[in-house]
Amino acid sequence: MEIADRRVATVHFTLTDEQGQQIITTRGHDPLVYLHGTGKIVPGLEEALTGKQPGDRFKVTVPPELGFGPRHDALVQTLPLSMLGENASVPQVGKKLLAQTASGPLNVVVTAVAGDQITVDGNNPLAGRTFHAELEVVDVRVATPQEIQFGL
Repeated sequence: MEIADRRVATVHFTLTDEQGQQIITTRGHDPLVYLHGTGKIVPGLEEALTGKQPGDRFKVTVPPELGFGPRHDALVQTLPLSMLGENASVPQVGKKLLAQTASGPLNVVVTAVAGDQITVDGNNPLAGRTFHAELEVVDVRVATPQEIQFGL
């Protein structure tokens, strides 16, 4: 059976940056299981996986426009530490925080702490970057009616 819309795909992957440095991998961990055609993975990977079958192994290069999109400067902000609350400890660079925005919650990463200021970045770390993916299709099956209605 091949990967197509409304089918559940099980995939192992390794993502690397343009210098060949590993970003993330499922190797040694559980593979990714997702409902194909629902936008749960980036368009470049979904497109590359369409039509593949269990046992297929391949590599693909994903540009930003088919990956995690462009970087948005507006998602990088320097704010007063007091916004974290009176009793909050000073977070370390690299710490992930959940920010409340007018559009709802947003995951941000602390990129700098200087004096009474904190700089956070709400961009995905791969936004604006091309990445390479090494993929292996482990399994493909028809989604259940519940999976189609509610997702995985």
